[in-house]
Amino acid sequence: QVQLVESGGGLVQAGGSLRLSCAASGRTFSLYNMGWFRQAPGKEREFVAAISWSGANTYYGDSVNGRFTISRDNAKRTVYLQMNSLKPEDTAVYYCAATRKEPAGIYEYDYWGQGTQVTVSS
Repeated sequence: QVQLVESGGGLVQAGGSLRLSCAASGRTFSLYNMGWFRQAPGKEREFVAAISWSGANTYYGDSVNGRFTISRDNAKRTVYLQMNSLKPEDTAVYYCAATRKEPAGIYEYDYWGQGTQVTVSS
């Protein structure tokens, strides 16, 4: 069992940066591949980024590639999402999730956090 808690969301102007954190409970965190997803009002949940259990492999959605960076610290049981050059269309609730599969589709993630709101003003 893995419990996930996101933090770091907030209001930022376009062009600004935010860093999201996702803290995990459980000693098996280092065995899980981690992902970030987001969901804007009226839209489906969208893949943002993922990172393998070791951190060796990372994956990004087309809309964030080159602007967002995912990383993890297994000793701290935390995964991060550094978001730069933010745009109004990045506004959404951001969720972290855990899976034993790599790569994994959205429905293959087993554990989800409650989400953190990111709002980018123009």
